[in-house]
Amino acid sequence: MDNQANCTCSACGAPYRMDIHPSINVSKEPSLKAAVLDGSLFMWECPQCGQKNLARYTTLYHDPSQKLLILLSDGNSKAEEALAKAFSQSSEMEGYTARFVDDVGTLMEKVKIFDAGLDDRAMEMCKYVTCMEMGKTLNFKFFRLDGADGDITLTYPGNGQMEMVNIGFNVYSDCERILARNPSITEGSTGFVRIDNRWISQFLG
Repeated sequence: MDNQANCTCSACGAPYRMDIHPSINVSKEPSLKAAVLDGSLFMWECPQCGQKNLARYTTLYHDPSQKLLILLSDGNSKAEEALAKAFSQSSEMEGYTARFVDDVGTLMEKVKIFDAGLDDRAMEMCKYVTCMEMGKTLNFKFFRLDGADGDITLTYPGNGQMEMVNIGFNVYSDCERILARNPSITEGSTGFVRIDNRWISQFLG
């Protein structure tokens, strides 16, 4: 394993040493991609009481086939700035998409978005527009795309469970066209950046 971290059970407080992966190259270790997508890479079960716990640690997800880098960050701004600078100065990173995310759920979502061949900037706009149409502020996550031009399913927490809403692919296509017509938006998404609701709100809010 790459490393280990000290964890504490959220239920009984028992200590635990968990194997972690500070760096993930899915071309070299394809099995880790599935573990990212189902969240199991970050889960551990307490040997004392059986409680399932989510471990939060910094990891760099790298998919060379998609030219994709995603850093699950601990919020250390100096470390992020150093990584962003190194990324911008590396010729090997030409053509790469690079993102910062702050939680495991968003890491999973980003991987799903790019696996579906979608643009996460347009997806954030889709989620923003859907919130406006529903008249609610909801924490949407991309779940799946049904076919190349099918419905897009978003999930959000509600009534103690995960709810789902489907939007037509035409909504996503409209958002792509808006991005294409507004270079000021796309220019602000180059390099290692966070693409989330806060990012899109500065342009549409």
